[in-house]
Order: sequence, then C-alpha cells, then structure tokens
Amino acid sequence: MREVAIIGVGCIKVGEHWDKSLRQLFAEAALTALEDAGVDRVDGVYVGNLASATLNSQQHLGALMADAMGMPGVEAVRVEAADASGGVAVHEAVRAVASGMLDLAVAGGVEKMTDAKLPDVEYAIMMSERREYVTHTGVTITGLNAITAQLYMSRFGAKYEDLVLFSVNDHKNAVNNPYAQYPFPITVERVLESPMVADPIRLLDTPGVGDGAAAVVLCPMERAGEFTDTPIRVGASTVATDVVNPYEREELLTLSSTRTAAERAYEMAGVTPGDVDVVEVHDNSSVMGVIALEDLGFVEKGCGHKFVAEGEIEIGGKLPTNTFGGLKARGHPWGATGVYQVVELVWQLRGEAGKNQVDGAEVGLAQNVGGTGATSCIHILRRAD
Repeated sequence: MREVAIIGVGCIKVGEHWDKSLRQLFAEAALTALEDAGVDRVDGVYVGNLASATLNSQQHLGALMADAMGMPGVEAVRVEAADASGGVAVHEAVRAVASGMLDLAVAGGVEKMTDAKLPDVEYAIMMSERREYVTHTGVTITGLNAITAQLYMSRFGAKYEDLVLFSVNDHKNAVNNPYAQYPFPITVERVLESPMVADPIRLLDTPGVGDGAAAVVLCPMERAGEFTDTPIRVGASTVATDVVNPYEREELLTLSSTRTAAERAYEMAGVTPGDVDVVEVHDNSSVMGVIALEDLGFVEKGCGHKFVAEGEIEIGGKLPTNTFGGLKARGHPWGATGVYQVVELVWQLRGEAGKNQVDGAEVGLAQNVGGTGATSCIHILRRAD
C-alpha cells in the first residue's frame, strides 16, 4: 500500500445559500481544492452526502458532481454513512489512492439543508437511526443526546454548566473563521438562557441548519512534491461501526465505534493520544464532544467535563479542540462535516490557521460520527517531514 498525501483543500462558508444549488455548492468547494493543489483533473471523485434524495429530490451525485466539475468520464460515486458521510468519503478516496487504483482523487462532502422545512430536516437525520425502534417514537437526535447528557451528569456528577463549556469554546474559535456559520462568542449564561430543546440541552448547545461543501485532493505521497511544498501525510484513515439502536449497546456513555476506529488509527499511524497536537471532534451537542475526548483516549472516562472546565481544549491548552468552531459554530452540513474537519486540520498542519494557529502543530486527529455512534471515522494527519 502506498502512503497518501493531501495536496489541496477547499470549502465554502456554512450558511443559507439560497442562490446556489447542491451542484453549485460542491463544484465551488471542489474547484477551490483543485486550484489549491494545482491540478485540473483527477481520476476519481467521492461525494459524501446524507440527504440529497430526501431534502433535494436528487440522487446520482457522483455523476452529477463530476459533471459540475467539468470532468465527464471520471470515476465518481456518492458515499453515505449518515453524518459521517464526509469522513467516509475521504476514507474511500484514501484507500483508492493507497491501493494504486487511482493516482489523483477528490473527496468532498455537500449538504443543502435550508431549502427544506425543519420537520423534514429532522426526519432526514433520524433516518440514520433504527427506524422501527427509534425513529417512529418521535425522538430526535438532540433528544437522544439529551438522554445521554442526563445519564452522564447522573453517573459522573457533572453539571450542565460544565458540559456547555464545549459549545462556548467552539464559538470562541469560530470568531476567527471566515467559513463559520455562527462566528460570534457565547457564554455559559447565554446558553442556559436560550430555549430548551430537549432537557437539559438548550438551543445554543445544538448545531443549526446550514448548507455547506468542502473538498480535499489526494495523491500518492511519493508524487506530492510535484504539486505542493506543504503536503500533509495521511497517517491513518479508519472506520468502525456499532449496533444502530443505542439501547442495544453495552454502554450508552461509550461510543465503541469511536474507540475501535481510534485504536486502529493510532496503531496505523504509529502514534499515541499523547502525540496529537490538535483535534476535531463530532460535537453535535456538548456532551458528545466530552464523550469523544474520553473515547479517543485523551482523558479517562467520566473526566472529560473536568478537562473542558479546566480550559485544556482551548487554543493554548493541552489539547486544542475544534479550532475553527466545530459542529456547533462552524456548522454541521451533515455530509460535508467530516471533510471540513480534514480541511481544518490541513490548515493547522500547514501553519495557515491565522489567529487560531496551534503553535508547532504536527499531528492532528479528526473524529466524524454517523447518527448517535453507529459509525465512526477517524483520520490522523501528519505534517510531512
């Protein structure tokens, strides 16, 4: 297997893009990534997306996006793994290049959510859960996360005020991100005063609805020097699954898919959690961000909320986390989220993160989750020597 490098990245601002179609969103991000890489054509295109059929009445995204990029004839497919679709699209592109089947590939993600009514958006994301046991109860992803938060607080003595510091950190970092949906600071008090969504989770502790697209260009590490002076090495790319129904899992406060994928990734990359300088986690509510830190091996189970409260996830802390705003503040356009995470790590490792730069960042990790943990995708990136 060949080593793989990321040689170009691109994304658009997450938000309400009423004047652009699903096709236009992806093309803009992908063409930006190609320009960044100095490449005008690739061998394959992987498109991460969750809900184009449900929200946009559009299927066949592989061919559609290849056409939008001006690349008829290229191999192209859509990749779906709930809101881990973007991360898994990158994973599939990495495997194709590593295997030697492709030399140049684009992996991207796109979601256009604002054209739909909110109940339809909620219905679409709930398709990531087991339909007959979960979806038909009327519960939402936020409702499931609220049950998790209640259990976490009860078992580990955490307060909701401690948990929401995760969202506060996201917003603090998003202020300097021109691609963020919500680039403004918030406080714990403001979160607690915002409307209740599902007890105890409040409005300012949940991602909003937004359109977005992001893309990366990959090639064999041995050829990376042809395109860029700052290639980023893909140290590991792994995917693992768990049972879809959360109530059939052995432990509700542990995402076994994340733990399994992370263990494989650390071994593949030859690193430990202590070697990671910057991390992007899938925080579709604060409690899930806290649990991610634990399951990725950065802190012991039940201690994640203390780690956050001590400021260790801030830029300048022990483990800078979600340095461009995470799901809460950068935004969570489902099928694109995992690709945004990889793009943001590339910026950090290239030294292009501006005011949010983590000094000396050499190793970054991204965790992208599908649904409430049935799929987890882990990427470990390294600055090339």
